Amino acid sequence: MQKRVVYPGTFDPITNGHIDLVGRAAHLFDHVVVAIAENKKKSPLFSLEERVELSKEVLSHIPNIEVCGFDCLLKDLVEQKEAYGVVRGLRAVSDFEYEFQLANMNRALAPSMESLFLTPAEHLSYISSSLVREIASLGGEVTKFVPEAVERALLAKFKD
Repeated sequence: MQKRVVYPGTFDPITNGHIDLVGRAAHLFDHVVVAIAENKKKSPLFSLEERVELSKEVLSHIPNIEVCGFDCLLKDLVEQKEAYGVVRGLRAVSDFEYEFQLANMNRALAPSMESLFLTPAEHLSYISSSLVREIASLGGEVTKFVPEAVERALLAKFKD
């Protein structure tokens, strides 16, 4: 039996930190579903379709993954994908409280769904999509934080 996990997030946009975590999860599990949340309440910069396409492009080098969009309860997606549970990233202690609450809520909704936490490589631990968007919106250089395809997409979004 294959061990499948879901790595959910908004990925607005996908960063080098996300890619590092996908690679780590792909090394540990037989199959990783990178699940991109519609998440309209966050008013994402990129549409769901754009985020899915960018993620597919920059993750194409990892063979045991799939990328999909979703707009349902995470527990329902995990069941649909026949996954063991979810993988979430922890960059700093500040992430822990929210992730702990989310894991407990998911466990209350689906007792068999596990939540697993991975940390990115140390040199990527400070990267967040919101900071990358802010830097790009102000004309700053983001090449150290995102793949080239994502940088091009950000430049296109913020060009005058």
